[in-house]
Amino acid sequence: MRKQAASLKAICLFVGIFMPCGCATTKVQSKTHRSVQDSMVRDENLPSSKVNSPTIQRISYQEPLPKPRSVPEAQAPNDSLAEGGELSIDAIVGAVLERNPTLSQMTATWNAAQARYPQVTSLDDPFFGSIVAPAGLGTTGDASNGYRFEMSQRLPWRGKLALRGQNARASALAAANDVDAVRLQLIESTKIAFYDYYLVARAIEVNEENLSLLQKFKENAETRYKFGADDKKAPLQDILQADVDIGRQRKRSLTLERLRLVAIARINTLLNRDPDVELANPPHRLEIRDEPPDAPQLRTVALKRRPDLSASSNRIRAEEAALALAYKEYYPDFDVMAAYDAFWTEPGLRPQVALRMNLPVRLARRAAAVWEAKSKIAERRAELDRQVNQMNYEIDQAHAQVIENKKASRLYERTVIPAAELNVKAAQAAYQTAKIPFLSLIEAERAIIALKDEYYEYVAEYYRQLATLERAAGGSLSLADEDTTVSKTSSTCPSRTR
Repeated sequence: MRKQAASLKAICLFVGIFMPCGCATTKVQSKTHRSVQDSMVRDENLPSSKVNSPTIQRISYQEPLPKPRSVPEAQAPNDSLAEGGELSIDAIVGAVLERNPTLSQMTATWNAAQARYPQVTSLDDPFFGSIVAPAGLGTTGDASNGYRFEMSQRLPWRGKLALRGQNARASALAAANDVDAVRLQLIESTKIAFYDYYLVARAIEVNEENLSLLQKFKENAETRYKFGADDKKAPLQDILQADVDIGRQRKRSLTLERLRLVAIARINTLLNRDPDVELANPPHRLEIRDEPPDAPQLRTVALKRRPDLSASSNRIRAEEAALALAYKEYYPDFDVMAAYDAFWTEPGLRPQVALRMNLPVRLARRAAAVWEAKSKIAERRAELDRQVNQMNYEIDQAHAQVIENKKASRLYERTVIPAAELNVKAAQAAYQTAKIPFLSLIEAERAIIALKDEYYEYVAEYYRQLATLERAAGGSLSLADEDTTVSKTSSTCPSRTR
């Protein structure tokens, strides 16, 4: 009984030594994780609320994530999107940001990245071991002391856990930036799809107007053919030519209807619903806005608020932490151990304490790890430079196209189309008095069809390039409050200096 009591006392001693350490470590890690999660939500690297989209909702890594849907669920259409009203660009952008699964996917990726922090900053589990000599069980004498208990804990070199945490934290911040980058891309894609829908609706309208006008031309030709005087009598060829052009416009109606269905399917796909759900009609008219800010100003602002650039900057920080950790691998890790060894007959020698460490003598492996980390930093910096160059090009290209389409649309609206309409009216009057052939009237009508199509194409392209410019500039082109945003994100601005 005395020996059993001594064994039980030894076990309690080991548990008393290591269990408080484990509990304290758990509390510290939990507290640290909560504070880091809060700081990540408040961190200046996170996307600013200036982006035209709702705030990212953080999901705790302990909560179960929603199950993915293999097929988009049938959803009741929003009143602002349903057939019968007028489709609003703000309503459709908001609906896409709420329903599109890509944003949910990227948010889940961000939450997974956040969950890495408490894993990499935690100590390894302690080890418990025991040795029992079977021959000593149930016997007397020295052989009855044949048992040993030990517990050990691995302790990494100072700073390793912190560097792993810095790497995980920077990666999580980059994932948060990726969410906002995807949000900007979704906004751009939605706006482009909306203006494609607007363009095909206006083309259908122009086609119907011209079908009606061609029908009137045919009636005029039939009237002159049947009742015209000999010197003003229209030939049968005029009626046949009218039928040819009417047939051509009807064929164009089939093509435009196909394009309309494709545009609706594209918008519904962005909305994560069935592609054949009908939408409200697009606006009948879009007003051309004032000119956007200058391209150099937009480039300066984009450097400070583009989420993809912030993501690259955070990934550089993660690789820098990985490089510092690679240098730390030249230092050993330690195993702290406490044991009670009853194999010793002297009671004073039975309690034992030990310290073990690895010998970092594999220098080639560690040197290769350092070289790998340095190469990844160089790769990330080169990628950031490429992104900045691409951003500058996209802003200048989109800005120039916005200005060109604005000027062209206003030129067509104020000068070209009114002149073409007057030309058609003059040609129609001249044909009725037999002053011009029917083919001249048809050519005038074909010209106004092409000019109206070009006008609406310029208007749609103006807004499409404006959406691209907003995405390239990192958000809204209204820079009235940009000074406040820039001051909040100045520390995350990617630098191109080496």
